[in-house]
Amino acid sequence: MVNTTGMATKRTNETELRAALRRAIRQSGMTPYRVSKEAGVDRAVMVRFVNGDRGITLDTASRICAVLGLELKPTRRRKGR
Repeated sequence: MVNTTGMATKRTNETELRAALRRAIRQSGMTPYRVSKEAGVDRAVMVRFVNGDRGITLDTASRICAVLGLELKPTRRRKGR
């Protein structure tokens, strides 16, 4: 049995994270190249991520957040969701 509700929530959270990171990169005043260099992320990966062509791992997201002065924090699901 597959819990599609949980899957939808997971996808929604991933989409929100991607959108928030893309927005933060644009608003940082740094180029995606500079962010990638400082985060130790391959430039091509960063460009495809910013363009919406691919996702990134949680580890990569964490390194990008560190460069941008952001923090990844887990959230707890509410009961019944």
